[in-house]
Order: sequence, then structure tokens, then C-alpha cells
Amino acid sequence: MDGTPLDRLAPPPFIFRPAGGELRAPAFSGFFRTLATLLVAGIASWMYQLWSTGRLVPEGTSTALALGWPIAAMALMAYTWWHIQTSRTTLTSERLHQSWVLDKKMELRELAYAKLIRVPGFDWLIAPRLYVRTLLGKFAVFYTADRTMLAEFERLVAELKAFREFR
Repeated sequence: MDGTPLDRLAPPPFIFRPAGGELRAPAFSGFFRTLATLLVAGIASWMYQLWSTGRLVPEGTSTALALGWPIAAMALMAYTWWHIQTSRTTLTSERLHQSWVLDKKMELRELAYAKLIRVPGFDWLIAPRLYVRTLLGKFAVFYTADRTMLAEFERLVAELKAFREFR
């Protein structure tokens, strides 16, 4: 803040320091990544079987025309699968970041609200997620499959709540 009258009206920035410094962890569990792999591989195998037996291309239709949509669908599934496999969530003292189809970033100093959403007992399948919203209403959801990151998310939620209630 540079000390202008408008800066004095703004709420103070939220400050959070992750224990142990910067954290980086997979966004999705190993089980979920394996499940996604099996699903995409199974659909690809099924599509190949349909194609090899001639049931994917109706009679009187060109192969290129008939395969356009199935190939496009397979490409989208493969693209999403790749991001499930490689997505990582990073928590630093400045920001939250998750690599994804479109990377998600949120500055911690701007946070107004945070809530941890999870299905108890199913963290191995359904990744816990941190819903955050800024003072200006921008929101994002960050996933994690890591216990250490999850503990930091819980601490962040508690500290942010206490910080904003005090102000």
C-alpha cells in the first residue's frame, strides 16, 4: 500500500505461511488417475473393436465422415486424461495455483472466503477441494490428493475465517 486515502479504506491483506514453505502435490489421487486411465483405455479399445469389425462406419458413409466425431471425442478424453495425470496444486505464501486445462491462480492476500469441500471417507476417490473467493467476488476451486496439502488447506480456512471475523 502506498498510503493513499483509498488504500486506507481497503481491508488489510490476508497473510498465510504454509508450514515447511512451498507445497506442491498431485491434484488427484492415484486411484482416480488409474480409474481415468482404465476408462479412457477401455473406451479406446471398444472404439477400435467397433472400427475393426466395420460397425463404426455405417454402409454408404465415408470412413472419414463417420470417424470424425468418434475421433474428436477420443481426443477430448485423452486431453482431459493427460491433465488429470499431470495436474499439480501449489501453495506458497503468496498464492494458490493448480495446473489444469486452464491454470487456476489465486493471490492469498486477496482472499475473503475459503471452504474445504470433501466427502468424508472418500478422499481416495473424490479429491477434496478448496473453494476460495476474493474480496472482489472472483472464485476458484483447487483440488488436492495429498494429506499434507489438505492439512494446510484446513489451516488456511481456519486462519482466513479468524482473520476476516476479527476485521
